[in-house]
Amino acid sequence: MRLPERVLTIVVVTVMSGLIIVPTAQVIMRGVFRLPFIGAEELTRFLLICLVFLSYPLVVGHGENIVMGELKAAMPKKARAIVNVAISVVAIAVTGFIGWVTASNITRNLANATPTLGIPFWIFLGATLFGFAAAALIHLLHLRKPPQADKNVAV
Repeated sequence: MRLPERVLTIVVVTVMSGLIIVPTAQVIMRGVFRLPFIGAEELTRFLLICLVFLSYPLVVGHGENIVMGELKAAMPKKARAIVNVAISVVAIAVTGFIGWVTASNITRNLANATPTLGIPFWIFLGATLFGFAAAALIHLLHLRKPPQADKNVAV
């Protein structure tokens, strides 16, 4: 595992741990100590959003995103190669566009924050931007050797 992938994996595992710890702490504080955990729902939502978008490049990097393996396996080898390149090109365009739109939204929402905890919206949007920009870069690298060429083949 390369260093950037290892660092991102550690970040994703840390966010996932928080996603488990925060609701657990909320249940324990309310049920055992009769104390409210103000903002726990908001923090959990924040962590879930960040988890989804931060982990997206890991999914793309391993070629684990959803593909129609059975349909592609039934195609001739040349058609399958064309489809793999087309998938990568479309994925670059889509993830790049979403990254661009997210970047423009960050600039318009710099002053906005969540109501209870005051978490700035740019953090949510920053995780989204990172996820889609990194995925676009990985899809670009996959033009050379698409991972879907080797996986998800029907038996």
